[in-house]
Amino acid sequence: MRFLRLLVAPLVGLVCLVALAGCTSLSGTGDKGYISGEGVPTEVRAVDRGSPIELTGTDLDGNDVDLADLRGKPVVVNVWASWCGPCIVEQPDLNEVAAELGDDVTFLGLNIRDASQDDAAAFTRKLDVGYASVYSPDGAALLPFAGTLTPRSIPSTVVLDADGRVAASIQGRIPTPQTLVSIVEKVLGE
Repeated sequence: MRFLRLLVAPLVGLVCLVALAGCTSLSGTGDKGYISGEGVPTEVRAVDRGSPIELTGTDLDGNDVDLADLRGKPVVVNVWASWCGPCIVEQPDLNEVAAELGDDVTFLGLNIRDASQDDAAAFTRKLDVGYASVYSPDGAALLPFAGTLTPRSIPSTVVLDADGRVAASIQGRIPTPQTLVSIVEKVLGE
């Protein structure tokens, strides 16, 4: 009987650990190297927003990008990679929102973890991306978004207010173009 208890206790613990491993709000993608989120927007009230996001980098065309230069109107920052299936599916929706919102908002991509800048540039050409993307193969461009974005959540979208502070985020694909438009319109109305 004692032997049976010694054998059953670790097995029960193992079963509990396996069950808990499935309890997460993130959807896995196996060994793909990223975790796709659920696409649920998280909005931050203006009084609760932190400091402006400070980010500089180089875009896919070799131009310098500084988020501080984009202040004065909301900025939609989308994190993507050329090999990410949900990113490919999401891009037409982002293009639609960018066209609908026009000059009232700036869009900026953050291309992370692509081994080749050529692959990233091919993605933007093929999918008619009409805005710049910072190229960050090591993912360092995500560091200013710590606490909002996780290093492995691709795609993700962050809406910055006119002061450059995080107003909303979506881990995973945007649910619908209208969802993103509604979030940005709220920020525009502040």
